[in-house]
Amino acid sequence: MCGIVGIVGPQDAPLIQRMLGSMVHRGPDDAGVFRERETSLAMQRLAIIDHAGGHQPMQSRDGRYTIVYNGEIFNANDLRASLEKEGVRFRTDHSDTEVLLELLIREGRRALPKLNGMFAFALFDRQEQVLLCARDRFGIKPLYYSTLAGRFAFASELKSLLELPWIERKPDLQSVFHYFSLHYVPGAASAIDGVRRLEPGALLELNVATRGVVTEQWWQPTFGAGKVDKRELTERLSNVLAAAVDRWAIADVPIGCLLSGGLDSSTVVSLLAKRGHQLKTFTVGFTGPGEQAWDEMKLARLIATQYRTEHEEIVLEPESLLDDLADMVWSLDEPYGGGLPSWSVFKAMSGHVKVAMTGTGGDELFGNYNKYAGLEGRIAGFLPALARHSVDRERFDREFFRRYYYASDAQKRAALTAKFDASSDTESTLWMRFGAGGPDRALRDRVAATDLATQLPDEFLLMTDRFSMAYSIEARTPFLDNELAAEVFSIAAAQRLNPRLYKHLLRDVAAKLLPQDLMNAPKRGFVIPLKLWLRGRLQPLVRRLLDPRRLAEQGLVQPDFLERFAIPHFAQAADNTQRLWNMLMFQLWWDVFISRRSLDELRAEVRAAS
Repeated sequence: MCGIVGIVGPQDAPLIQRMLGSMVHRGPDDAGVFRERETSLAMQRLAIIDHAGGHQPMQSRDGRYTIVYNGEIFNANDLRASLEKEGVRFRTDHSDTEVLLELLIREGRRALPKLNGMFAFALFDRQEQVLLCARDRFGIKPLYYSTLAGRFAFASELKSLLELPWIERKPDLQSVFHYFSLHYVPGAASAIDGVRRLEPGALLELNVATRGVVTEQWWQPTFGAGKVDKRELTERLSNVLAAAVDRWAIADVPIGCLLSGGLDSSTVVSLLAKRGHQLKTFTVGFTGPGEQAWDEMKLARLIATQYRTEHEEIVLEPESLLDDLADMVWSLDEPYGGGLPSWSVFKAMSGHVKVAMTGTGGDELFGNYNKYAGLEGRIAGFLPALARHSVDRERFDREFFRRYYYASDAQKRAALTAKFDASSDTESTLWMRFGAGGPDRALRDRVAATDLATQLPDEFLLMTDRFSMAYSIEARTPFLDNELAAEVFSIAAAQRLNPRLYKHLLRDVAAKLLPQDLMNAPKRGFVIPLKLWLRGRLQPLVRRLLDPRRLAEQGLVQPDFLERFAIPHFAQAADNTQRLWNMLMFQLWWDVFISRRSLDELRAEVRAAS
């Protein structure tokens, strides 16, 4: 696992080092820089596989090709064996970087569908003067880029691009507008004007001479319509899931697991333990007054006891959240208003393991949180044959967008200033994503495709990548294994998803692995009790960040936001938890990335305000 950066165009020599220095946390084990005229590529390495042979940037024998690469290719051994049969002689013992390099040399972009894993890379062809960049199917690993000032620059993290003097610290208003509904920034545009994100399953080709950039999708999810006997299906999924978990556990260093007490992470732990892995497991819980409803430590303890893991419980308190809040915001790169408990888990893992297995992706693969149910209509839960297959815009807004997200476009416009008048509605943006698959696709598949293109990469995977890398830990997501995903998506939507029993296919697989108490437990999610905290220890911080004078000077949010939304929440006259947390996190992001407040100063202010 690494952090990668690059510049193509006129540049001062120290710039690439400054970019690299901003993300040493992504790879403290090694570093390297390649320069060729006006092209520079560099990396920070976290050594997971082939410590001795994986140094980057890595060049071909003839010096024509140079690669920097962030990720892991979990079928690298199979690909290596195939290449060796074709006469390739490898210089490293088992480096997946060299496998990727040799495969790309021979097949170019045609190699991408063969890769099973998580990756973002840049390959420079010195002879053709072309830079090829690509990102994995699901967007597990990030890649930002900019074409400003006649230069091309890329990086694993947004903060590295902000080291470049020609990139202005100016918010992208459209992205900010979307954020206030979704609590994350969606799509190709980042939160900074002029900086873009290569989308999941996409590639980018740069003509070094002309600076011309072309992007295209090399992968999109496909859904089948096959129906399989239930017993045969359970056996097939059991085998494919076990193989995926086993594949994603390959490492030359110890591995740990995030264990939430939920179905996804518990299944991963059980499969690893049954394969003989000696595991360290970590979970987070809450013990304060009124917080028990959010606590899953008891369920996680059941799994840890059953499979004899070395288990650690992290009790999360407001003080620990506040201590690290400024660092979380800096690590995230972009405004994020979701839950933060996994930060504390990765922090606890730091120093113990370099690889952390997670259950991320299990929801999107097996359930989509049953988001499709409202679109189909209530009767579909009892008579699936009567489920709706066509959905109009009004129903989509009511039963999908406004049910699962946090503010309608009308609500936002009432709270924001005229600067956002030209912004495209967020509801329209998601509606276009929903319709991208065409009317012939099953409604449940269209919902799945929408989540795979938006919330999974832009919220859950972004947060997981940044929080794990902040502590130099490689987070892995075996539910997003290519072979497993293809197997699940080949099943007809009506059989794959059941509105009356959430994740029924995964439950069938897990039934022989997990205790009944966990199987019957309601889904809670890995969240923190923000409502209570915003009325207590976080209240002074909210008052400071939403001070009317500050908002007026900023010019984005109506100055009466505190009076309209925070004061009633403090008095328990209204529950504005999501709106306040969303705004609080945005204001902290503004301090770090727009105002450029020092982290030391912001840490002190956050703690003083609490």
